[in-house]
Amino acid sequence: MSLLSQQDFACITSRHEELSNQLLAGSVDSFARPKIQRELSQLSALIDLHKQLDAIHKQSEQIKEDLNHEQDADFRALLQEELHELEQQHIKITNTLEDTLFPADPIDDRECFLEIRAGTGGQEAALFASELIRMYMAYALKKGWRTSVVSISETDLKGVREAVLHIQGKQAYGHLKFESGVHRVQRVPQTETAGRVHTSTVTVAVLPEAEEVDITINNADLRIDVYRSSGAGGQHVNTTDSAVRITHIPTGVVVTCQDERSQHKNKAKALKVLQSRLFIAQQEKVDQERSLQRKEQVGTGMRSEKVRTYNFPQNRVTDHQAEITLQKLDMVMDGALDEIIDAVVLYGKKLRRAGQTVSWCQKS
Repeated sequence: MSLLSQQDFACITSRHEELSNQLLAGSVDSFARPKIQRELSQLSALIDLHKQLDAIHKQSEQIKEDLNHEQDADFRALLQEELHELEQQHIKITNTLEDTLFPADPIDDRECFLEIRAGTGGQEAALFASELIRMYMAYALKKGWRTSVVSISETDLKGVREAVLHIQGKQAYGHLKFESGVHRVQRVPQTETAGRVHTSTVTVAVLPEAEEVDITINNADLRIDVYRSSGAGGQHVNTTDSAVRITHIPTGVVVTCQDERSQHKNKAKALKVLQSRLFIAQQEKVDQERSLQRKEQVGTGMRSEKVRTYNFPQNRVTDHQAEITLQKLDMVMDGALDEIIDAVVLYGKKLRRAGQTVSWCQKS
């Protein structure tokens, strides 16, 4: 199935002709000209890619026809090789066309905050939350990203009730955004004496780091409390009021930070997390409105949905978004997430395309 229907292609060529005529007629002012030239460049690329795909399709059909009549084994092998090369070219050009038609979200390039919270399952959920933290930190290390702990609340058994990580690196948010949701673990808990498999959950939220232009926070809307950190960090951290809790009064959003020795630095970090939470809430509101239009095709896409199941007895991990199952949970927990992340990124591309129309068909 082609990404561009004949109707889509007709819209694009019509729009290209319209804009070209505007430029030739000199009816475009100097402020609008750069924007029109950028759009023309994109349209030209789409037309060229579509023509390349059309040429490859015709060549492939001719080779298939030749194969139906060719008896010589050596010549058939050459035709098969040529057909395979054309198929690889088709895949490459189709991917380029898809990225041009449906460009990635510009916030994918940003750094992000990863929030992990133990859900149902008590101590077992908290223990698994701590393992997920180690998994994501190992993955970030493999990617060459930097990670730091903004805040963490631990249990007596070395589990984690909740934690916030700051992940800095190229396309950190774009790679991790589909980790948001419920992560379910199935295994025999350390505290289980009868050897029964239990199911527990951990929730993950991934927030793109907000920029100053994204969200403006009124200081009058903030309540800032300082307190003594109870976490690890050395004698200085534990004996001074360096930890900071910020409450955004209009929304009730609460953020804490106790990672730094300095109260000033903790406040700055907490404000960044607050901005990111408010920004993603704003983005989700827009996404919910859009999801009403594509609900039947792709589901709601809400972050509360189960995204992954980790089955320890069977060494199996299943991602329910990309519908991929791997029998190497041990490696995944050590940070080998590339295969799953790549699959969910492709899932994200399909999600972007679902229910969308080619924008130039609406402009023309």
